[in-house]
Amino acid sequence: MLELGFGRDSDGDQLSFEIANSSQSSMSSESCSSFSRLSFDASAAATAAAEPPTLKPHRSSDSAYSAIRSATFGKKSGLTFRDFKLIRHVGSGDIGTVYLCRLRNSDAAEAEEEDSESDPCYYAMKVVDKEAVAVKKKVHRAEMEKKILKMLDHPFLPTLYAEFEASHFSCIVMEFCSGGDLHSLRHKQPHKRFPLNSARFYAAEVLVALEYLHMLGIIYRDLKPENVLVRSDGHIMLSDFDLSLCSDAIPAVESPDSSPYAASPSTPSYTRSHSTLTPFACFSSRLFRSRRVQTLTAANRLFVAEPVAARSCSFVGTHEYVSPEVASGRSHGNAVDWWAYGVFIYEMIYGRTPFAAQTNESTLLNIVKKPLAFPTPTPSSALEHHARDLISGLLDKDPARRLGSKRGAAEVRKHPFFKGLNLALIRSSPPPEVPGLRSQKTTPLGRNDNNNSRMRRSSAQSTAFDYF
Repeated sequence: MLELGFGRDSDGDQLSFEIANSSQSSMSSESCSSFSRLSFDASAAATAAAEPPTLKPHRSSDSAYSAIRSATFGKKSGLTFRDFKLIRHVGSGDIGTVYLCRLRNSDAAEAEEEDSESDPCYYAMKVVDKEAVAVKKKVHRAEMEKKILKMLDHPFLPTLYAEFEASHFSCIVMEFCSGGDLHSLRHKQPHKRFPLNSARFYAAEVLVALEYLHMLGIIYRDLKPENVLVRSDGHIMLSDFDLSLCSDAIPAVESPDSSPYAASPSTPSYTRSHSTLTPFACFSSRLFRSRRVQTLTAANRLFVAEPVAARSCSFVGTHEYVSPEVASGRSHGNAVDWWAYGVFIYEMIYGRTPFAAQTNESTLLNIVKKPLAFPTPTPSSALEHHARDLISGLLDKDPARRLGSKRGAAEVRKHPFFKGLNLALIRSSPPPEVPGLRSQKTTPLGRNDNNNSRMRRSSAQSTAFDYF
């Protein structure tokens, strides 16, 4: 594990980076002696600062974002690591370590540090050791995540508050989510599964986030409960974009022939054709003779922005969530996100993934060949019936027939499972009351974090992999 601290040398002229490498979670006095200190001039560090953050419209009333902009105001360059104080270790990923931090100029925050998770002006700092990721040949992943974070401006996706470099470390400062992740929260529920209405709410917010990503041409490729974080207000935020793929998506308005749920969801009656596709920018009221005709016609149209032409041969993902085309070594596109979305909903409702086995190899074999099955022969309610119908459409092993592969969220959001939810205003809807939502604690720097670490799947089933 990578433990790290920032500090100022006693002479006040140089800044230091403290780093310790240890295979244990706890840090003994002996391990502290193994610290290697990398010092560099403050002037050199300043040149590594990024430009001030760009405006984020949906963050206009966010106090944490306002604090960042205030701290940046008047600076010739962006914030540096000298502007932040690390407080607690939050978690470790494949390419970086995440810490809870705050702005150093926040005097009030110093007094309330013990209750820092409830303070809105605290942030998550992801620290990437550039030398370590270079050795692991994963530099492109760190660069991809930073590139994508700069593109995002959405309530259910992270906001990049600041970025900078210090020595051979690259740091990005983002929103901190105090509610933990859905994988940990699921394990705290009765029978380790969410109630149907709670699962539906989280699935709806994830759907809205995926729709936005696909509109930008971003294929997520790492959807799983561990990457769905929960804010203090109970709403979700997707995280970790180092496995994502950037492509192009051309927004268009399409006229469906009929509802895709008049037939089986695995064989939707939507057909993408040039004759029914209208570029959104050219959609004009002058095409219609009357306001009534215009209203009726527009109501039957779908706004589609899906990167359907994107292709990749990279073997990436978490074994239980990869699609059949990835598991079998074939190229893949946007449909992998809709497969993972189906697995996600299944796990939220039933407490396990549908194709998990004792080994990763067996799991991949099940994904390719094993038919989808549910824990009980019949659903217990109409809502569960709709959930199974949606999952079946999403977990079609043929990506060409998979629900969402042609029209993305435009057709998924029309499924009866989401009936009664206003997806356009779901950010303003009250989230589920989940026991233990705010009980997650982070670990103070340098202390044992064994008891507070996130629940994880067994190593045989959850190993994240990326082979290029």
